[in-house]
Amino acid sequence: MVWWTIGNIILIVVIVPVLVALLNRTLAAAERIRAAASDTLNGGVALIGELSTAPQLLATTDAVIADVANGAVRYAGPVSKLLG
Repeated sequence: MVWWTIGNIILIVVIVPVLVALLNRTLAAAERIRAAASDTLNGGVALIGELSTAPQLLATTDAVIADVANGAVRYAGPVSKLLG
């Protein structure tokens, strides 16, 4: 009977505080993860708002590429004549 009492005292004095400390650290880490996930979600939502102009920007890029290609073809013709 004495051993059970000593075991219970050790359990209450040593083991329970260690378990509470470990649980506290785990919960704190979970809260940090939740905050980081929330920040990531907010950033993603803000980024979606910036992507609404992407089709117009792609059309502009296509036009610029076509102009550059035409200029390169016009330049390459005379250069090829000069180089023989």
